[in-house]
Amino acid sequence: MSYFYIFMTIALTVYGQIAIKWQVLKVGSLPEPLSEKILFLLHLLLNPWIVSALLAAFLASVFWMAAMTKLQLSHAYPFMGLTFVIVLLASGFFFQEPVTTYKVAGVALIFLGLVVASQG
Repeated sequence: MSYFYIFMTIALTVYGQIAIKWQVLKVGSLPEPLSEKILFLLHLLLNPWIVSALLAAFLASVFWMAAMTKLQLSHAYPFMGLTFVIVLLASGFFFQEPVTTYKVAGVALIFLGLVVASQG
């Protein structure tokens, strides 16, 4: 069950990142004037998808707390590196962001680190 908690933490974290990026792409860049920045961000905070992403972050924290009752932090935390792998792949798939050789190499190193760190 402890790995299920980690899986849910990762899934909810990735969902939040993808949902926020999707909605930010729809509304455009942050304006320069301070008053417009505040209105822009308030508008985003009222967006149902952004609210769901914030809720996902909260639920991810709840699942992480559950995982911490079962596993050592030094064992569980390296699994959070999987978020880098999944977000890279999802950003390429959903947003056509470039998945370069350097990014793949970096993610491969993170994945290798996860394998090594989870052994002990």
